[in-house]
Amino acid sequence: MATREMADFLRSRRDRIRPSSVGLPDGGRRRAPGLRRAEVALLAGISPDYYMRLEQGRGIRPSPSVLDGLARALVLNDDERDHLYRLALSLPSPPSAAADAPVADAPVHPTVRRLLDEIAPVPAYVINPRLDVLAWNATAAALMPHLAEQPASRRNMLRYALCDPRARTFYVEWEEVARHGIAQLRTATGRDPDDPATRALIRELSRTPHFGTWWDRQDVKGPGMGRKEYRHPVVGRLALDYIGMVLPGTPDHQFVTLTAPEDGPARAALDELAALARS
Repeated sequence: MATREMADFLRSRRDRIRPSSVGLPDGGRRRAPGLRRAEVALLAGISPDYYMRLEQGRGIRPSPSVLDGLARALVLNDDERDHLYRLALSLPSPPSAAADAPVADAPVHPTVRRLLDEIAPVPAYVINPRLDVLAWNATAAALMPHLAEQPASRRNMLRYALCDPRARTFYVEWEEVARHGIAQLRTATGRDPDDPATRALIRELSRTPHFGTWWDRQDVKGPGMGRKEYRHPVVGRLALDYIGMVLPGTPDHQFVTLTAPEDGPARAALDELAALARS
């Protein structure tokens, strides 16, 4: 599975690069706008035949030096480079804090759960790589009431975005949110390509509109920071800044907080939301 994923990923990254952007001439007839295989091989310092076998998924296990060359040739960002390494070298996930559970499904540490409650009224939650909500505080549940309606076993951020029609109204930039979530799910397949729960989620989501098209883009995303804007059914429209942080000891768990500037309508709406959560 990882070999096929790596082949698809390499092709997708090659297709997006214009030759002129990496110092090669654009001239000559090209069937596609991206780089030719031979050009990637030249830039990476490997033979064209070796690179062709990589893209054909023939089970080659490239060395770290080859992967570094490919990352430079394909102008990969940090998330993409990490994804390539995991696909190529089958890097195992870090040890779980719970020996009897996969890392992604390990229980949330009691200290982290206590922190979720202590930082209220800030909405905060913990997710795993496939975007299952493993724990959250009351303010986060109040922020996402449609997701809160779901049983804990079905509480997945991407499933909500793609399968619940209310999500298209709830998220002001719905497409951006959905595509970002798909890129995070793609990253999860690189960390553990054969995880049955992740594969089951992909099969489920593949029946929804747009998923297949966006999944085939091979985009990957890791934890980060940014802004999301919501249309909340009670407090109205609010834009919140989020930060996703990898938790020590359980690196497959991501701790996400959402905040608003002190002076502004979003902060007033967030305070109203926190009061609603307390009640």
